[in-house]
Amino acid sequence: MKLRIQDELDTSPLVLSDLCCQLEKVPKAPTSTNSPQCPIFFPQMLTYILSFLPLSDQKEASLVSRAWYCAARNALQESHVRYNIPVSSASLPAIKSLGLRGISCISLTNLDGSPASHEVLQSVADHLGPHLQSLCLGGGSPTEASFVALILGCPALRILDLSGCNSLFTSGMLLAQPETAQRVQQALSGLRELSLASLRDLADLSFNRLSSCAPSLERLSLAYCHLTFELGPAQGSLGPQDSSPSQLSFCNLLRFVKERAARLHALDLSGTGLPPEALQALGQVAGLRLQELSLHSCRDLSTEAVAALCCQQPGLTSLDLSGCSELADGAILAVSRGLRHLQRLSLRKLQRLTDAGCSALGGLQELQSLDLAECCLLRGRALAQALGSVRGAPPPLASLSLAHCSSLKDASVLSLIPVLGPSLRVLDLSSCVALSNQTMQAICTYLTQLSVLRLAWCKELRDWGLLGLQEPSEETSQGPQPQGPSLLMLQALRELDLTACSKLTDASLTKVLQFPQLKRLSLSLLPALTDKGLVAVARGCPSLERLALSHCSLLSDEGWAQAAGSWPRLQHLNLSSCSQLTARTLDSIGQACRQLQMVDVALCPGISITSVRRFQAQLPQVTCVQSRFVGGADLTLTL
Repeated sequence: MKLRIQDELDTSPLVLSDLCCQLEKVPKAPTSTNSPQCPIFFPQMLTYILSFLPLSDQKEASLVSRAWYCAARNALQESHVRYNIPVSSASLPAIKSLGLRGISCISLTNLDGSPASHEVLQSVADHLGPHLQSLCLGGGSPTEASFVALILGCPALRILDLSGCNSLFTSGMLLAQPETAQRVQQALSGLRELSLASLRDLADLSFNRLSSCAPSLERLSLAYCHLTFELGPAQGSLGPQDSSPSQLSFCNLLRFVKERAARLHALDLSGTGLPPEALQALGQVAGLRLQELSLHSCRDLSTEAVAALCCQQPGLTSLDLSGCSELADGAILAVSRGLRHLQRLSLRKLQRLTDAGCSALGGLQELQSLDLAECCLLRGRALAQALGSVRGAPPPLASLSLAHCSSLKDASVLSLIPVLGPSLRVLDLSSCVALSNQTMQAICTYLTQLSVLRLAWCKELRDWGLLGLQEPSEETSQGPQPQGPSLLMLQALRELDLTACSKLTDASLTKVLQFPQLKRLSLSLLPALTDKGLVAVARGCPSLERLALSHCSLLSDEGWAQAAGSWPRLQHLNLSSCSQLTARTLDSIGQACRQLQMVDVALCPGISITSVRRFQAQLPQVTCVQSRFVGGADLTLTL
């Protein structure tokens, strides 16, 4: 018998926990003496249920019993979680344990050329290598020999991130030995994605050697690498023998793209200074069918070059033109006409973009993510009309950012919100300083499925807007006010940012911040937030993992003594410039928040370096940031 629970399952942790407890009571199936040590209480069903939980809830569930531990472990394995492993001898037992669990996705941090790093890399190759599919060494400094040894031990790799690993390319001799290159090619024969971003020493020769070892490559990032451009009639016609040992040239990249055109479908050339003629040459490569292209901060690109690209690569589903400051409305019109299957579009920091350009976005009927942040000329009404013109059906937008669009007013946003549709999950209106309570109440009415809401620096928001009440006037102050939709309507929220909404007080925060599933919350720069509000937030939002309360000068040790016990999952905490706090607050946090990883107590005059060191001795995994004024200068210590 098969049990169908997907359509009716309430995925809140409390309901799932009750359901899992019921499964624990089901009698065990008979097992043989050779059965695994994990008890069998419908383990596949338990794993399936736990897979609906957020990562932190899965971790907590694993502590319930042996059966739950096995089920949670399987759920974590199935959800492709990336494990960040600090490179030190203390990580060796954890690497061996992860290897026994078949973990396939890791990131190594603090990697250098030391013997300890070499030992960790060898352990990764031995215990994780055979089933490792995704490996990130970003920002590390491994030696060439230890890198090659690691890769040879990872024959199943699909994703490799070498961003910022300059030590591998400084000598220019990586994979220079043919026999070594041949062995690495065998190991990387299944590699699909390679990131070489931010490599200052990457040159044609080293790029060609490494890329030739990955014949199945589909995705390539060269973001923020220094590309040289010498375009002419014979562009891209140079052979490998003409590759430069000292610089990375666009001609060499173009030759690579021509060779791999049939497979390559994603390119990231952000920050490379790509000129219009280079983009045109890239777009017209025969057989190239790009699906994703990122050109962030390629400031020289022209509207004509983007228009040509849209004709040459009509299959694009993701396009990032953020920071391409020469682009204007014509480029957006070309995108809307030529890229009908576009799903993700980023136009952040296009200072010349106006409502005229946004008026055509309604033609992108498959658009799921739209980033228009820092487009300061946008007023929003044309965007509302464009999105509302999609043949009467709401657009499939899941994410919309209008952050720092300072020209937005309530009227245009009020016309936009109703047409966004129930699919919207992320809305960023940070620093839209003219927005008021009307916008807040429209969000609570129409966008009840939001999981992320960012309203930082919306200084006109008041308690009434969060509470769903009309702003009091002489007429309404005499009797009870009608209750409208309040922030409590957004029970799907996982992240809420109210930074610098300085007119908010305990009057609203104590009543509406009741989100059991909220993971991230910022209430920094709220001068009226007191201990009463802090305690109410702690009781209403017990699942917080990241909390920012900087510059909340009314918070005291007494408030934290009551609140800390409600936040056992807290990992990142910002208390900078909370002037009343002392070492007693650190003591309360240290006793209750055992999963803490980072705490910022910069410019807290009541917290000394001695108390910070004592706190870190209590929780050695925590990074503490403290800043003090010394002789008129700002001294920051990371302990």
